[in-house]
Amino acid sequence: MMKLLELTKNEEGATAIEYALIATLIAVAAIAAMGSLGNKLDTTYNNVAAKL
Repeated sequence: MMKLLELTKNEEGATAIEYALIATLIAVAAIAAMGSLGNKLDTTYNNVAAKL
């Protein structure tokens, strides 16, 4: 029973999970931003190519 109580007080695993969630959110935001930027760059390059 004491071992179970010790496990509930251990927060190292929770901290690792929190960091993993933060890293995941940052990755998703970066992928979304790069996708949007990629579309804008594609349009810009196509416009430049058409004017050449």
